[in-house]
Amino acid sequence: MERKEDKKSPPLAKSFAHAGRGVAVFFATTRNVRVHGAVFVAAVALGFFFSITKIEWMMLVLASGLVFATEAINTAIEIDMDLTSPEFHPYARDTKDVAAGAVLIAAITALVIGVLIFVPHLGIL
Repeated sequence: MERKEDKKSPPLAKSFAHAGRGVAVFFATTRNVRVHGAVFVAAVALGFFFSITKIEWMMLVLASGLVFATEAINTAIEIDMDLTSPEFHPYARDTKDVAAGAVLIAAITALVIGVLIFVPHLGIL
């Protein structure tokens, strides 16, 4: 039996093309990405307005990347579940719910990071 590693890998450019197509599918088909994008744009605008530090920028970008990455994984899982389990099945529902829960955890984490970054600049506390 031939192992997957033994097969010739596609050229690097082709791999990037596939990944780019995946990103395009993600942005074209995922409703929540617009919400995440709007929040990200607002956070970036606030970052420039308050001249946040380099460390704060890194945390903002990392938190935002976490949200977008988990949303992309959630979208991939939903696509797969719709293909492999077109009829209702409780395990398919659980799979989709757990993936959506991962996005919620990432979004709450990003919210906490945003609060820790911006509340001091707003002079609220």
